[in-house]
Amino acid sequence: MRSGSVLMTTVAWLAAGLPALARADLPVVELGAGMFRIEAELAATPASRQVGLMNREAMAPQRGMVFVFTEAARHCMWMRNTLIPLSVAFLDQSGRILNIEEMQPRTETNHCAAAPATFALEMNHGWFAEKGIKPGDRLRGIERLPPGR
Repeated sequence: MRSGSVLMTTVAWLAAGLPALARADLPVVELGAGMFRIEAELAATPASRQVGLMNREAMAPQRGMVFVFTEAARHCMWMRNTLIPLSVAFLDQSGRILNIEEMQPRTETNHCAAAPATFALEMNHGWFAEKGIKPGDRLRGIERLPPGR
């Protein structure tokens, strides 16, 4: 019944015009990039990966979402029903950033990994550039993530 109550809470927030800032049913994991701490919601199931950050009106600066895929592949992301602009970093199995893509809200343009990726980390638009994080850098904490299902 917990997921039903979370759904009802989210529906109530949206009906009241309040922003859906986080999904209470997703665990939050700590990652690091350079000297920066990241609080990332974990999307490791087909359902959580499909919904992603859709319908969010805002996201705290240190927050993001990490997608854990079941296999390394040239995964792609899009922004259907996503209300805020995002940056996505595609990562290999060791947490090395393969490429970073800038994504605009409410678009269906594919943004794809430059090479087989095991993870993707979405943050607010421009976050990686503002922090000087670039392809080739490694994220900390990836080794503690559960496998994708």
